[in-house]
Amino acid sequence: MNISSYSFGQIIIDKKEYNSDVIIYPDKINSSWWRKKSHSVTIDDIPGILKNQPETIIFGTGFYGLMKIENQVREECTKRGIDLIIEKSRKAVQIYNELNKEQKVIAALHLTC
Repeated sequence: MNISSYSFGQIIIDKKEYNSDVIIYPDKINSSWWRKKSHSVTIDDIPGILKNQPETIIFGTGFYGLMKIENQVREECTKRGIDLIIEKSRKAVQIYNELNKEQKVIAALHLTC
């Protein structure tokens, strides 16, 4: 998968436009990702990600970086040996495009604030 463009509220992945938060798996895209707490990622929001056993999870925290990753998520990733990258979504997209060529990466991206 390749992300060719990201702007506030919009992302283009493999020439397809998405306008809601996404999780990019190695073989599919979840284009309807929503969290129990709107701007906070809890362990309950990422069972599919953990089940896929990525080497790295990249969280894009939004255009302005307002989405937060709860400590329980960080601790579970550490326990499982998963590298965790948390950046504003524009930077997260750049990192995803670089790392995706080298390892099993899953990106969970908040597209707005």
